Amino acid sequence: ASCISLCVFLIISFFLPPPQPALETTEIDVDGGIDQDIFDINEALGLDLFEGDIKLDGMQERNSIIGDNYRWPHVIPYVLDDSLEMNAKGLILKAFEQYRLKTCIDFKPWEGEKNYISVFKGSGCWSSVGNRQEGLQQLSIGANCDKIGTIQHEFLHALGFWHEQSRSDRDDYVSIIWDRIRPGKDHNFKKYDDKTSDSLNVPYDYTSVMHYSQNAFRNGTEPTIVTNIPDFMDVIGQRMDFSDYDLQKLNRLYNCSSSLSFMDTCSFELENICGMIQSSDDNSDWQRLSQVPAGPNTDHTNMGECKDSGYFMHFNTSAGAKGSTAVLESRILYPKRGFQCLQFYFYNSGHESDHLYVWVREYTSAHPNGTLRLIEEIKGSPATYWQLHHVSLNVTSKFRVVFQGVRGSGLSNGGLSIDDINLSETQCPHHVWHIRNFTHLLNTSPAGTAGIIYSPPFYSSKGYAFQVSLYVNGTTNNPLNLAMYLHLISGANDDQLQWPCAWQQGTMILLDQHPDIRQRMSNQRSITTDPLKLSDSSSAYFWDRPDKVGSIASFPNGTIFMRGPGSGTSTFLTHQRLRSRNFIKDDGVYILLTMEDISHLLSTQPSVSPTATKPTTTASVTLTEKPEPELPNSCLDNPCENDGVCVIVDRAPVCRCPAGDNWWYMGERCERKGSTQENTIIAVSSTISVFVVMLIVTITTTVCLKKKYSQGKENGESRTLEE
Repeated sequence: ASCISLCVFLIISFFLPPPQPALETTEIDVDGGIDQDIFDINEALGLDLFEGDIKLDGMQERNSIIGDNYRWPHVIPYVLDDSLEMNAKGLILKAFEQYRLKTCIDFKPWEGEKNYISVFKGSGCWSSVGNRQEGLQQLSIGANCDKIGTIQHEFLHALGFWHEQSRSDRDDYVSIIWDRIRPGKDHNFKKYDDKTSDSLNVPYDYTSVMHYSQNAFRNGTEPTIVTNIPDFMDVIGQRMDFSDYDLQKLNRLYNCSSSLSFMDTCSFELENICGMIQSSDDNSDWQRLSQVPAGPNTDHTNMGECKDSGYFMHFNTSAGAKGSTAVLESRILYPKRGFQCLQFYFYNSGHESDHLYVWVREYTSAHPNGTLRLIEEIKGSPATYWQLHHVSLNVTSKFRVVFQGVRGSGLSNGGLSIDDINLSETQCPHHVWHIRNFTHLLNTSPAGTAGIIYSPPFYSSKGYAFQVSLYVNGTTNNPLNLAMYLHLISGANDDQLQWPCAWQQGTMILLDQHPDIRQRMSNQRSITTDPLKLSDSSSAYFWDRPDKVGSIASFPNGTIFMRGPGSGTSTFLTHQRLRSRNFIKDDGVYILLTMEDISHLLSTQPSVSPTATKPTTTASVTLTEKPEPELPNSCLDNPCENDGVCVIVDRAPVCRCPAGDNWWYMGERCERKGSTQENTIIAVSSTISVFVVMLIVTITTTVCLKKKYSQGKENGESRTLEE
């Protein structure tokens, strides 16, 4: 019987495909689960920089940025060095978009200009202050510096700003506890004389992205900075985004009268409704109201918290005939970039047959009175809460945005309402995850895996399926934080996609729901899929197909799928900061999600004309742990075989080998080919070999036992098969 069972097992094994390594779904912290500020990172690397992250050139004094000589032009040339991590490259470009949205400062790839900023992966996060007028000016975004607030901070230094707590009037707002500062670090807390540093007539800013945290350079566990207003203790040191006063100072320093990519915002608080007009081509009107009996009970801007304020626009669908319309048009707008994102909050208290249409009226020389183009139809069942909507536009001529409400055929007790409109020349997020009843989740969810909630499944523009996990009350090791991780999941396109997933950058933004997009301080983290990254617990690729490296999971409707390991951070945002802004509004939060291909950033070096020469610099080698970064000349001769692609990684050529659905090349030069068929042949051969060996052993054992039994019988001995 044992022999028969063994044979059956071997025969079954013969026909099975070779086993794949199985991984439990794990989640890794890109920052090691430690919320390190800029100064923590630099100190851990042994850097002794001025005020923790400022590189001085030896001649520079604190007052050296006074004067226009140290201002950059409004369009700043830059180079993204190939030494930068891919995730950092993508985030630097996102930081530039925030500068464009909120200021008049722009950035362009270097094309031979005399002075420019070279961003590279040095040791730590640091910058010089102001335009040093020395040609190439370095700015380091090293390991663990790839956070958008950190990047904004370092570029503000380059634009001419020191740290906030160094102002001459700082003692009126914070107290420096000198005996808690580590020996030799006192100089980082000196303040400027008001004759040598200009605060630009802007009040002291506890919320500045340029302010030290309360624990900067501390020797022990007690804070080194205590705010004179206790409520701001957990506010100082934020690295989420520019504060209002950061923007005021930057815009004053560079004489900005408007920002580049911002177009319009309207919360309908003023009676002129932001210059919007009611159309004469309809048979009804939008009304400016503060509440509607059937809902909404409050506007979205103030949520009913401010007396005698809080308005929205409402189209009543409880009256009138089917097909009745109301049209509301924006003022005339003038685009510059050819793409726009319209964002607004929508409330439907009418009937599911009531619809909202978003149009653009475009004006051209051929159509001076404008032509209408439908962009999006918004419909759905009525809901008892405000809902966020994004609409992508692609307008190149002057235009108006047109909101058209249409009454449906069903019985309505309310209507359609809109509020907090923002229009900017930016890209819309790909997906929106709305989590309702969030206060209840905060109060009831345990820390750890029992408190995880998962987003719905989403697809990237390339077709990869992904999902986000959120620990509402943090992980076991980091409670009282929001923890967030990005997972690839099995999807409909997996057989047609490249695996491991290469250079897709997933961005998770917790939206600050301030009504004006320019004043938002949202919190975000980005994760980039490195196709060569290995799992910590096996030799499998971390971003390989989820059905290879993931674990079984199910959606709320019972559908089974595979969820790959997650990458993110257990220190996404503290609960104190969560409550410091408008992250929770109408008892809900919004997480904006985008996954985009950034493989074009693998090589980001500029090509300049032969007459352009690279300026010299006096950069210190000791700060960067390497000499000044040269524009790379590697990969001029492709060392890769079999159509492999050569790229620069850490200044060395690396081959990216081609792969198909069931074949791949491997080796340093892509010289060896592997395939699924090869693996199958090896597995089948191994199985046959084991089968043959076991069969021989079984036959030999049987023959020996039979021979021994026969001999015993001939000798008259009583033997049994059992013996």
